[in-house]
Amino acid sequence: MTVAVEHKRKSSWDSKISVSTVSTRRFSRAGTPSSILSSDSDIRFTRKLGGQYRCGCCVLAAFLLFLLFAGVAIYLGYTFLSAEPPGDQVFLATFRVVDGDVFVSDLADPSTEAFRIRSREYRDRLNLVFRRSTLRLYFLATEILALDGVDGRDLVVHFDVRFDPRYRTITAADVAEVLAQEISPGSPKYLGNLTVDPKSVEVQESREALTAQVVLQTTASTLPPTTTPPPPRRCSKLGLGYCKHLPYNVTSYPNVLGHRSLQDVQNDVIAFRELVDAECYRLAYDFVCQVLQPACLPGPHEDRLHLPCRSFCREFWNGCGNRLPDRIRDALDCSNFPEYAGPGSCRPKPGCVQDLQAKALSPRVCDGIIDCPDLSDEKGCSYCQENSLHCGIGRVCIPRSKRCDGKIDCPNGSDEKDCLTLAPNLSSLRLMPADTPHYAQYNREGYVIFNEKGSIGKLCTENLNSTLPAPEMETVLQTAASSLCTLLSYTGVESVEVKIDEEDDVAYVHMEDPSASEITFVRAPCPSKEVMYVRCSELECGIQALRGKGRVQSLGKMAAPGDWPWHVALFKQKVHVCDATLVSSSWLLTTGTCFQGQPKAEWVARLGTVRLSSSSPWQQERRIVGMVKSPVEGSGIVLLKLDQHVAAFSDFVRPVCLPSNEDPLPPAGNSSCNTLGWARNRDLLQRVQLQHSAMPRCENISIVSMNTVCTEAAYSNDDCNEEEVAGSPMLCLLGDARRWALAGVGSWRIACSKAGVERPRLYDQISSNVAWIRSTIS
Repeated sequence: MTVAVEHKRKSSWDSKISVSTVSTRRFSRAGTPSSILSSDSDIRFTRKLGGQYRCGCCVLAAFLLFLLFAGVAIYLGYTFLSAEPPGDQVFLATFRVVDGDVFVSDLADPSTEAFRIRSREYRDRLNLVFRRSTLRLYFLATEILALDGVDGRDLVVHFDVRFDPRYRTITAADVAEVLAQEISPGSPKYLGNLTVDPKSVEVQESREALTAQVVLQTTASTLPPTTTPPPPRRCSKLGLGYCKHLPYNVTSYPNVLGHRSLQDVQNDVIAFRELVDAECYRLAYDFVCQVLQPACLPGPHEDRLHLPCRSFCREFWNGCGNRLPDRIRDALDCSNFPEYAGPGSCRPKPGCVQDLQAKALSPRVCDGIIDCPDLSDEKGCSYCQENSLHCGIGRVCIPRSKRCDGKIDCPNGSDEKDCLTLAPNLSSLRLMPADTPHYAQYNREGYVIFNEKGSIGKLCTENLNSTLPAPEMETVLQTAASSLCTLLSYTGVESVEVKIDEEDDVAYVHMEDPSASEITFVRAPCPSKEVMYVRCSELECGIQALRGKGRVQSLGKMAAPGDWPWHVALFKQKVHVCDATLVSSSWLLTTGTCFQGQPKAEWVARLGTVRLSSSSPWQQERRIVGMVKSPVEGSGIVLLKLDQHVAAFSDFVRPVCLPSNEDPLPPAGNSSCNTLGWARNRDLLQRVQLQHSAMPRCENISIVSMNTVCTEAAYSNDDCNEEEVAGSPMLCLLGDARRWALAGVGSWRIACSKAGVERPRLYDQISSNVAWIRSTIS
């Protein structure tokens, strides 16, 4: 295998008690001596309690006593013996800040304003650390417990971290690893400019700490505290007969609802069967079974749950949420379900092709554009044989053996792309079904992984160590790592090192001649298991990764997946009304006119899509949780904050560039800038080429400002088939002819109209906002 590498590079029973009112009469004493009446009355009274009646009362009293004891027994059993869902896993952690912050006496008192402000800052930063770590799927929240230290010296931060243990058991080592990575040099600095002493980091599970306190404070004889961690999750055979039609046969406990065994599920299944029988959601059976008996996937250290996707949960909730009992409602939080980020990340809603047909979208089946997360609309076609790879674009499938065989078979060359890449381990790649050549997400760091004809392995450095002196070997590794990071569209290499491989059953390759212009890799054993580990710099902006060198200029009018990976559709109350552009992992750029008069509406951003009524495998959704308006006079631009950062950058979701002093935008004179609009049915994303227009032309028709860019369509509107919505971008190609930058943002909707009378295409200029944008997102 040869890879070209450049070195530069509530039921209450309403008891209805019938009460009858008996009217009593006053009997006259006349004619009836009082003694007779009294005696007669006494005789009748004693007869009611004598004989057979006395036996009945005894039976009734015994029955009431039985009910009393039974009630007490049930209460005690429920209180002390019932199985409850697992509580949160809580870890107590501490670290010492040695530079960037100091302790002052006011911080020792949690009731002071200084403590409140400082603790909130640390809490928000630590939340970011864990939300952007490998533990993000299980993370719940952090809380600052105390700030300690000596006045004017180092600040010691005490805090807790909470996780949901229903999906995976977290250990103190996992938490410590996340903190260690955050404070290590060259890693994302969500703690800002603080310097933390690595030796001061301490993490322990709170159950151990609490048990130790109880042992010290009590004199009663108790069992010794257990420090044995819970056993790792393991897959087991699916045994619930109600869900026997599931397409898999293994599950694991506890499930997402806290059921710890099959018996627990069987005891609780009636409540869920009632939901299915109520027909509140068409796919309620599928979702309920996937929650009660979730699929289980094997893992290298412990197995993991393969849960339904978040979008599937939300659809179920919209239909059946108002019927859910409170205890289920609390456990079934859709935000805890994973989002689709490629095959193996979660189980999408079944029946995607049937949904397309029900929406009168049958022509989309086998049309060459993927509309279903599981690729079912394109994988079952005549052109795509079973067990083959779909190229991702076009009506082309290839055998798996043609992946990285040295010959381009896919229209966009995706089958020969990323044949050399980075990954944390091989196990994660093997567990992920390879339905397309496209990886679900980029890995900024990891072992160097090769792919040759569908077979994967690692790059061994043993031959370099034995044949090259140490300085020359370091140079070779640095050069190879730099070229690889550039090839993967990163700005450069941050670090490279040799590690001992701990995985088994791994194939290896060597660099045959590291000094050659094209490095050749040959299969060879690696007894020492010395492998190459690389960490790249930031992702390069504005790159159309699926369009290699020389293919940027061949853009079509209809957008193909991956053409504009930074384009975002904004939905208000599930209706598409505006567009935006991704400028960083947590921020979007758009116009403030989208939000006029809508301060409390729910907004959702959808990334990685070119068809609004489809669900592609690369689509991601985030909620909008904040907005910052531009301080520049005459500018209506706003930055939107996402509730969660974009965790999976890929060929289909990545940020755009901002203008710089070296590449001012918009450029002077004529330029081939573009904007993006949607087809008249607001379905397919399309490109419109722009050219600059004289400002007086725009001034005669609309109100402009000193921050306005005046443009018009470069070609006749006779074939106009698209319309822009507010927030549409003005994109211009930078001088290197490979990176795109955001030059402007449209403020209003622009629809098709006759030539000469159309509304001018006015854009808010970005270059005057760059300093504010960079300051805000950093």
